[in-house]
Amino acid sequence: MEKFIINGDQKLTGSVSASGAKNVALKALVAACLTDEEVIIKNIPLISDFMIMVDIIRDLGGKVDIKGHTAFVSTQKIRKTKVSLEKGAKIRTSVMFLAPLLARLGKAVIPNPGGCRIGARPIDRTIKGLKKLGFNVIYNHSDGYFYIEKSKKKEQLGNTTVYRFEKCTHTGTETLILTMTLGAEKTILENAAEEPEIDELINILNKMGANIKRKNRKTIVIIGVPKLHGAEFTIGPDRNEIVTLAVAGVVTKGDIFVKDANIVDLEEFLLKLIEVGGGVEKKSNGIRFYYKDLLKSADVTTSAYPGFMTDWQGPWAVLMTQAIGESVIHETVYESRFGYVRELKKMGASISFFNPKVANPENTYNFNLVDMAPDYFHAIRVKGETRLHNAVVEISDLRAGATLVLAGLAAKGQSVVFGIEHLDRGYEGLENRLNHLGANIRRVRNE
Repeated sequence: MEKFIINGDQKLTGSVSASGAKNVALKALVAACLTDEEVIIKNIPLISDFMIMVDIIRDLGGKVDIKGHTAFVSTQKIRKTKVSLEKGAKIRTSVMFLAPLLARLGKAVIPNPGGCRIGARPIDRTIKGLKKLGFNVIYNHSDGYFYIEKSKKKEQLGNTTVYRFEKCTHTGTETLILTMTLGAEKTILENAAEEPEIDELINILNKMGANIKRKNRKTIVIIGVPKLHGAEFTIGPDRNEIVTLAVAGVVTKGDIFVKDANIVDLEEFLLKLIEVGGGVEKKSNGIRFYYKDLLKSADVTTSAYPGFMTDWQGPWAVLMTQAIGESVIHETVYESRFGYVRELKKMGASISFFNPKVANPENTYNFNLVDMAPDYFHAIRVKGETRLHNAVVEISDLRAGATLVLAGLAAKGQSVVFGIEHLDRGYEGLENRLNHLGANIRRVRNE
């Protein structure tokens, strides 16, 4: 186990690049398993989540060679229908391996997936879709596995099957796209998630020979093909990492340039950053983020794309501790996304929980609000401007990790951040990029 020691109150300046997008790279690995030919994935992030997915592929019989930031994936034969419980329980995207297992072997045994504990994050929407699309699915409570196979009913479904998601699901949309890419059917997914990372996955699959299109932003049409082939593609920069770097520049009263940030969709974040008085300058090869003057408070409500991402609200909370006035952050995507609040309060942040009044909660929340305990809160008020000070804090999940690192950068004095293994799940050597900009962060092993 390791920790960060952060000497804060350092102005960040200079130029930096973001890693390849985690939420594309992991799915690209699964896509590569749909063909027996070699797939080359460039600009991969060297993060622990990526390595877990690589381990799963190797365990299933595939080969993955990593040279620098390029992965060479070859699954000439898949030798197992079962994903290891030990590995699958570590990462949520392990559930997606059901797609190549079903497509190439006709059955899949998948453990209930793991990952950050930011809410229940059930895969029931995916399971309902699989059943609708003609698969038999049984969950065994005694061993924690889903047993999935093609059914006779599937062979009799006809040419076109339509499935409409009850609520938006990023993972569910991608899993069903991957599952239905190979075959003789036409599949229409309605109320599909709209995130640009899904579009990038569709582009990857189409490069491999798939036939997938968005009919409109919420409808995806998949015409099954008998076989996919090898391909080579490059992962774009990570939106979440760009936002983390942007907040780092502004919250330290610095001036940084993030290369290629202009090629990903950050519009909702940029509009909010400009609203509170942060400096934003779009250039042909990236975006400059800088401190202009005193920041103003602004409210945000998280939502599915094209709204304000749930992954951005922690860094935004740190930014709002440095803004004049009171800001509200209303979380509607995951029910347990405020694990960082207690730690920020240790650093002097003035934050209180509350529940806003919502006219139609069923349509507002992506989780089941009625299932929550009476003392459950899904919104916070952040009062600023607050001078953050050093503290010893503990990371509870990936995005909370980025949040606490940002707070340490803004705080006066030396902070200690434990639990950085959570941060390493999604950020490759974040401290190195920040130190390149003038931060003072040391990674040390716990004694």
